[in-house]
Amino acid sequence: MYIVEALTLRDGFELIGIGMWLALIMAANVWFVIWPNQKRALGLVEADDARKAASARTAMVASRTNTLLSLPMLYAMTTYQTLGS
Repeated sequence: MYIVEALTLRDGFELIGIGMWLALIMAANVWFVIWPNQKRALGLVEADDARKAASARTAMVASRTNTLLSLPMLYAMTTYQTLGS
């Protein structure tokens, strides 16, 4: 198993490691930024109107960030599969 080599970006595992780190960042972004803000924006959690609007904007920006990060993540992982190992 090469998880340690990939996560520490050792020789030969840089591409898959970068893809893994981007995926971990994206997952953390969903669970710790997008979902809590989305719950406030949808009214699942009590919040005033100003807080709901701010939470909706924060969730939108974080979602767009994940979309932006998905392209280099996909590239790194598929390129490793093609050129790596």
